[in-house]
Amino acid sequence: WSAAIVAAMAAGIVPMIMKACPNPAVANSYHSVINMATSKKNNKPVREKLAEVMPSGKKDATFFELVFEVARQIPKGRVTSYGAIAACLGTRLSARMVGWAMHAAGSAKLKVPAHRVVNSKGLLTGKHHFSPPSRMQELLEKEGVKVKNDAVVDFKNLFWDPAKELL
Repeated sequence: WSAAIVAAMAAGIVPMIMKACPNPAVANSYHSVINMATSKKNNKPVREKLAEVMPSGKKDATFFELVFEVARQIPKGRVTSYGAIAACLGTRLSARMVGWAMHAAGSAKLKVPAHRVVNSKGLLTGKHHFSPPSRMQELLEKEGVKVKNDAVVDFKNLFWDPAKELL
C-alpha cells in the first residue's frame, strides 16, 4: 500500500482525490461559498458579471486589447498619454501597464498607432521601441504633429483625452 500511495502522490493522483473528498471542516466552508453564489428562489447560480463580447466575437478582452482599442481611437494629428488611457479604462494608476501594452502593440492583429501615445509631459519616451528610434517622430510629423527635442510642440492643444471623447 505505502509504495502505491507514494507512486500515486508522485503522479499527482492523490491530491486530486483529496480535492474531490474534502474533510468535513473544509466541506462546511466550501458549501457556504457555493450557497452564497446561488439564488435563494430557485437555487440556480447567479452571475455576478455579464461577459463582454468584442466585435471579433471574443469574450472578456484582456487589458492589452482594451488599451489597443482606445489607442486606435486617437485621431491622426493628435496625441494622448499613457496615464490618460489608463484613466479612461478605470485603472488610473496603471500607466506603466499601458506602456507595456504599447510595447506589445506591434504584434497586435489590427494596427495600433502606438506612436500617438506619449508621456504626460509630451515626451516621446517610447521611441526606443521603434526601429529606428527616430521612426516615432517621423510618424508623428507625417501626421502634422511638430516634435522638437523628443517632445511634442504645443502638447496641450494636441492632447486628446480619451475619457472625455469616448464617454
